[in-house]
Order: sequence, then C-alpha cells, then structure tokens
Amino acid sequence: MQNSGNHQFRDEVVLVARLMLVLLFLIFGWSKMTNFAGTVSYMAQTGMPLPFLGAVVAIIIEFFVSIAVLLGIFTQPLAVLMALYTLATGFIGHKYWLMTGVARYENEINFFKNVSIAGGFLLLYVTGPGRYALPIGKRS
Repeated sequence: MQNSGNHQFRDEVVLVARLMLVLLFLIFGWSKMTNFAGTVSYMAQTGMPLPFLGAVVAIIIEFFVSIAVLLGIFTQPLAVLMALYTLATGFIGHKYWLMTGVARYENEINFFKNVSIAGGFLLLYVTGPGRYALPIGKRS
C-alpha cells in the first residue's frame, strides 16, 4: 500500500493542535491566577455557591492542566477532563436558553464554541499526544 503522505507531519500537527486547544485556557487561567480576588468576586457574582473553591478549581484546570496537555503529560486522561470542564463551563456560564436579544446570541455562540472545543479535546483523547510529548504518562 502506497503512503499518500497524509501522515508526514502528523506529530507536528498534533503538537500545534495541542497548543491551539489550550491557548485560551492558559491565557485566562493565568489571568484568574494573577487576579485571584477578582476571580473569586466574579464567581460570587455569577451565583457560584463556593466561589473560592470554584476559583481554585478553574485555575488548576485552566492553567496547570493546560500546561500538562501542552507538554504531552497524561494527555489522554487530561483531555477527557478538559472536555468535561469545557462542557460544564458552557452550561454554567453561557445559559443562552434563559436569555433574549443580543445576550442570547452572544452566549449561544460561546456555548457552542465550548462544545466545539470539547470535541477537539475528545479527538486529542483518541489521537494521543503524538511524538512531541514528555514521556510521563505517555502510552507506547
């Protein structure tokens, strides 16, 4: 069977995909971490029952888990965690079905962006981290 070349840059594409998937979370996780009091305050305003704990969880997942995914550490189980987190934040933070007008439209877009990002993480779960990954937790 002849190789069509479609796998020539597979590992490089997976590496770029990992970066693209976590970039948003790294940026906003860093922002949450460097403005922790503001993050807790924001979560309290959204009605989260335990805003301090919610802020800690958000920072751990968005910043530290994203770094692990980027480096290829425990990529597959963490990709599932990121998919679930992304779906949960979509349901918690973008309740477009309760809104009207422009707010509904903007939140519907963001909700389905979360769904799409979760799909990317599930695909990463299936593909694995590729060749460019630290060997910690990597399947052979």
